[in-house]
Formats: sequence, C-alpha cells, structure tokens
Amino acid sequence: MAIRALNHAVLYVRDAERSAAFYREVLGFRVVMEGPGAVFLQAPDSDNDHDLGLFSVGAGAKPSPAGRGTVGLYHLAWEVGTLADLATVRDRLAGADALVGSSDHGSTKSLYGRDADGLEFEVVWIIPPALLTDADRTAKARTGPLDLEAEVARFGPDTVGASSA
Repeated sequence: MAIRALNHAVLYVRDAERSAAFYREVLGFRVVMEGPGAVFLQAPDSDNDHDLGLFSVGAGAKPSPAGRGTVGLYHLAWEVGTLADLATVRDRLAGADALVGSSDHGSTKSLYGRDADGLEFEVVWIIPPALLTDADRTAKARTGPLDLEAEVARFGPDTVGASSA
C-alpha cells in the first residue's frame, strides 16, 4: 500500500459554524462547502478538495476524553511552508488565546493550539534535508523548547520547508 499523505480530517464539534470561524480566522482556512450542521474547509495553500470537515453534534456534547483514560486521536499536524508562516500562526494563535505550547523536535519546529472545542492540533515547519545537521537528526529523540526567533535567524524567514519544496 502506497499512502502518500493525509488528505483530510473530519472532526465532531459542538457547532460546525463556530469551529469553522475559528479555523478561518486563526489559520486562514476557507469554506468550500456547507450543509446543515456541516462545514468543509480548505487550507490556504492546499490543492485538496477539502482538508477539514466539521460536523455539529450539539452544544451539550462533552469534551473528548481521548488521552485521559480512553484511546483516541491526540492531534493532527498541519505543515507551513516557511518560518515566517510559523511565526504568523504563533501570533494568531496567541491573539485568539489558543496557543497551548511549542516544541523543537530537532528536524521539526512545532506549535500547538486548541480550537473552539478544545481539540488540539499542531502546526509544523520541517527543516529541508539539505540543511539538516547531525544535531538536528539526533534531536528527534528528544523534545525541547522552541526558540522561533533563533530558528528564523538560523534559516531565514523565507526558507521553504522540506515537504513544501
């Protein structure tokens, strides 16, 4: 089986329209289709039919217990093209009070956010293979704090990440 990429994700949310507004305003997604209790969104630079489907389950829905005593999906990760893009996402998440963390995973630089229903997601920039050092490769085994300004100084704001090239 030759899987190439994750094409889209579908989330159950309390209110699809409210969640869609979050993904539009904070991450720049655009609505490509709507129906009763459902919204389908596309990421800004995506060629997919849609990247995220949201289905309303009602205001009374309880938070997902996944990872707190039950199995379930922890998060999805969306990739950005440049560190300037990652910095923009950081600022938008912080402005929406939705930034919950950041990490340096060696070859990847990650931000973590929570949407309107508290569902966590990751936004990541990946070092291009030609720019990886041995230290970057061995750092995959650990997670450290992300110093985004230092990474921008190291790689430049407009260096295109690995999968985006």
